[in-house]
Formats: sequence, structure tokens, C-alpha cells
Amino acid sequence: MGTSFNEKFDQHGTWRREFALRLKLLAEWMKDHELLDSAVEERLRRLETRVRTDKVMVAFVAEFSRGKSELINAIFFAGYGRRIMPASAGRTTMCPTEMGYDADVPPCLRLLPIETRMQPQSLMEWRMVPEKWTRIDLDVNDPKQLSVALEKVAETRRVTQDEARALGFWQREAPEDNPMVDAQGLVEVPKWRHALINIAHPLLKQGLVILDTPGLNAIGAEPELTVSLIPQAHAVVFILGADTGVTKSDLSIWREHLINDADDTNSRLVVLNKIDTLWDALSSPAQIQQQIERQRASTAEILGIPKHQVIPVSAQKGLVAKVTDDPELLELSCLPALEDALSQGIMGQRQKLLAAAVASGISDLRAETGRVINIRRRDLTEQTMELKGLQGKNIAVIKNMRSRISQEQAEFDLGGAKIHAVRSVHLKLLREVFSLLGPTALKKEMAELTKVLHQKGLKLGVKRAYGQTFDRLRESLRQVQSISGEIQSMLAATFRQLNAEHGFSLLAPAEPSMAGYLHDLDLVERSHLQYLGIGNAFRLAQPEFSDRLVRALSTRLRVIHETALGDIELWSKSAAAQLDAQLRERRRNFGRRLEAIDRIQQAAGGLEDRIGEIQAQANALHQVDSKLLELTDYLVTAAEPVRPRAVPASELV
Repeated sequence: MGTSFNEKFDQHGTWRREFALRLKLLAEWMKDHELLDSAVEERLRRLETRVRTDKVMVAFVAEFSRGKSELINAIFFAGYGRRIMPASAGRTTMCPTEMGYDADVPPCLRLLPIETRMQPQSLMEWRMVPEKWTRIDLDVNDPKQLSVALEKVAETRRVTQDEARALGFWQREAPEDNPMVDAQGLVEVPKWRHALINIAHPLLKQGLVILDTPGLNAIGAEPELTVSLIPQAHAVVFILGADTGVTKSDLSIWREHLINDADDTNSRLVVLNKIDTLWDALSSPAQIQQQIERQRASTAEILGIPKHQVIPVSAQKGLVAKVTDDPELLELSCLPALEDALSQGIMGQRQKLLAAAVASGISDLRAETGRVINIRRRDLTEQTMELKGLQGKNIAVIKNMRSRISQEQAEFDLGGAKIHAVRSVHLKLLREVFSLLGPTALKKEMAELTKVLHQKGLKLGVKRAYGQTFDRLRESLRQVQSISGEIQSMLAATFRQLNAEHGFSLLAPAEPSMAGYLHDLDLVERSHLQYLGIGNAFRLAQPEFSDRLVRALSTRLRVIHETALGDIELWSKSAAAQLDAQLRERRRNFGRRLEAIDRIQQAAGGLEDRIGEIQAQANALHQVDSKLLELTDYLVTAAEPVRPRAVPASELV
């Protein structure tokens, strides 16, 4: 049975593939017409990469025994006709599990041993060392083999209390959160630290990533999960039991790990699962519905979210209904309502953001390319006027015209020294930007923070240390903004001067804003400071734990810095490429003008022929301009989150 979420995601995937193909065809067309300079090519490449590889991560978070894995089965894997993720009674998913698709990796389950927690490397670093993971090949055409293999994510092992403490699952200071001790004095802990599932499920192939997380104790023990993976999810589905409502541990997960910002609630859906436990034969359907509505209202009030974001569901009945093709049971399970909320809310919002970025990128690209076309058009007009002025003139006048063009060319070439000087200052300022946001500066900041965290005893000043680190990071971004403003002023003044002296149409590209990256820093800081509460004070006293926390932080900060540097680099490249393009066009223009004079001197009828050729070039250029507008208009229209009309590639010819 098709579902609204599956259908919506399928449409999103089709749109992304068609749009990426269209971008690629546009790049080929522009290259054929000599419109593809390095900056435009880079802009197109980034747009195509973003559209083609855009991922949507949905994190499923719950305390144990809330039916989280069953819900994942019901929404995503009912097509297999059986449970794929282990969903038996009791604890099932013992380690965080990511499901996605990478075409370069065969279908497999990869498991990272829990012992790696005793080493300082972050999860991101462990991903780069595949040989340290236990790998199990998967047969995607055999649902039974798939299901049996995935049961491994539920595996546990028994260790001593000291081992459990070293692994982060035992705290003498918080005995109520510790696992039970058996008769031999051992405690049960997950066998695996993290699981990666790579299968060619239709939704995963289109960019969906599913993050299945274990309960509160496991979440708290893995800082990278709390401060990196969950905060970066585009949507979080938080599962509660309809029979129990919001328990103390549920509330702890919500407050400590899921809400960092007032705006966060917009990307949070709360599921009241197991409503079938309220289907009482002694109660009427109306009474059952009233009970469910009371639970919804109470849950929304406790969590501080609108009631419409609390969705009652029976994952188990929904899965059964899909497998047995029972539409009535499916309706009773309320699963379609959740899928609709996922598709309209999360997918809709994601598509809007992607569409806005694409439309903006295409508009910038059109403006940059349009300037090159305008220069060519103006040069052809000037050539036409120049040649028409020679009609009826004698050889001496024509010879004098050639001498004047050669002199203009020489003067133009002398102006290159001034442009070179501007570029030197530009590059010097850019080096300052790269020194502020480069890896060396970030390593230094992380080393300072690590030094503070390694002080003995409880880290009562740890929040202050983090606050000071983030203050310095924000100051670096503000300095980058100041330097880019200085570069922008210099470019604008230089471009105005060149426009006046040489008739160029240079326009300094819009200065990149660091405001978004400052906001990202605020969110990262909030997720870390929230994690540094008194509940984790004892964990922070362990150097290896605080090291993992810093490494998790470093991973997120590196992404912010690299993305900001990418924006600066593209901005700089756009300015340089625009100047290069107009210099190149002007030099070509000198060459064409001299060639025309030479041909006129050699043949009496050459003047009229050359004027005719220039007119033909002007007509062809008009067609190129019209085609560029047509192609980019189509792309801007297609950027809207709807399935675009299929357009034959032949139209690009």
C-alpha cells in the first residue's frame, strides 16, 4: 500500500533527479556557447551537488519499550510483508542505528564495537576506518535474512561494574539510572556502539536517512549523538506510550536532548503510540476517543507544544493493516495521519528551503552570465558603428583607424598593472579570512578547551569555559564579516573605476553574510551547554568522556567553518571571474576590430561584408540570450516543490 509520506518523498526524489539533470544540461549548453567561466561552473556544480545529494534525516527518539522500532517498520518497511527492524517486547534497539543508502557500498550492516568508547576518536572519525567495524552482508531480496541480520543491533554483553562505568553505562553518583546487577555481579550493556545499515530501499535511495536511537541512558552516554546527530536531524519523531503518557524519563529526554531552542518545536512530532491498548471492549468508540484526546491535550501541555503536533497512533496495528491490506484497520491505527504530518510538515518545509536556495543560485548565475552577454552585445554595437563610420572613407582614414585601435589596446594593457595590484590586496585579505576559519585556528581553540576540561575534579567552571570558547569563535566570524566588508568596498571602488575608464559593466557580487553561521554557532553552543548540566557533571570528570565531547564539538564546528569558507571562496571567485570575463571579452574585441580593419584594407568589398557578419553575430547573440532566459526561467519555476514537467534534452540544442 502506498502512503502519503512515501508518495511525497518519491515526488521529491523525482524532482531532485530531473532538476540535477537539467542543471547538468544547462552547464553543457553554456560551455558550448563560451559562457561557462570558473565561477559560473562552480556555482552550477554546487547547485547540482546540493540537489542531487540532499539528505533528509528523520530521527526517531524514545525511551525503551515505546514501540519506536515498530513505528519505523510500519512507516518505511511494511512493503517487505514482515518486521525488518527488531521490535519484540522489551529492549530492542540497544545502539544508535542509522539507515541510509550509499551506492558505492554493497548492502550491509556495519557495527562498531562498544569498546571503541574507551578510545578518544569521535564517531565521525570511526566512520573513516571501515576495517574497525563488524560487517554483515545483507540480501535485500530476502526479507527473512534481512530481519535476522538486523536483530544484531539488539545484541548485548555482560560486563563488570567497572567496565560498565568506563563505557559510560554506570555512575555510582546516580544509582537510579544504572542497569540491574545480576547474581554474578555483572551488568548488561549494548554490544555495539553504533550501527550503519546500507540498503537500496526506495526512500533511502532518494536521500532519506533514518536515525533510530535507544533510551535515555544510552543517549546520555554518547555525547556525539546528543550534541551532533539529533540536533542536525531535519525532523525528530518523539514516541511516548499512550497508556502511560509522559513519564519522568520521557520528560528528561525531551528537555535535555530534544529542545534547544523555542523554534525547535516546529520540527518535532510527538507520537502517542499503542493507542490500541485503550481500545476497551467495555467503552464506546466515543469514550475511547475522549480518552485519547485527553492524553493528547495533557501531553501537549507538559511538553509545551501545540496539540496538533501530538499524534495518536498504533504502530503495531498500522503495520498489520498494511501487511494484510486492511484499510479499515489502517484508518483506526491513525498511521496515515502521522505520515501526512511527516510529508506535509517535514518534507514540505525541506523542499521549500531547497527550492529557495536553488532559485537564488539560478538568479545569481543568470545575472553573472547576463553581464557577459551584454558586454558582447555592446562590443558588437560599437564595432558596427565604427565600421559604418568608415563607409566612403579613403585608405588613409582606414589606416589611421587601425593605428588608433592599436593605441587603445596598448593603453588597455598598461591598465593591467593596476588590476594586478588590486588582486594582491584582495588575496592578502582573503588569507586573513582563511587564517581565522582554517583548521589550524580551530585546532588551537579545541586544544584550549580540552586543557580546561582536563583539570582534576568536577568541572564546575566547564560552562564558562565553553562560553568563552564560543565567544571567541563568534568574534572570529565577526572579524571575517569585517574583512569581507573591506574587500567588498575595495572591489566596488575598483569596479566603478574600471567601468568608467573602460566601459565595463562590472558589479561586485553580494557580500556573504556570516549571520547564518553565527546562528548555527548559537545552536551548537546551546546543545552543548544543555548537555553540561549537573546530570553529566560526573561523566565530565572523566577525561576520556570530555575528550569525546570536544571531538564531537570539533566535528560540527569544522562543518560550519568549511561551509563559511566555501561561501567566501565562491564570492571571491565570482568577483575575479567577472573581471576576467570582461577583460577577456575586451581583448577579443580589440582583436576582432583589428582583423576587420585588415580585411577592409585588403578587399574593397570587405567593409559591407564585415558589417553583415557583425549583424549576424548580434542576431545569434540575441538568440543565445533568449535561450538563457528560457532555460533559467524553467529552472527557477521547476525549483518550486512540485514535480516538474519532463522537458526533452533536445530543446537545449
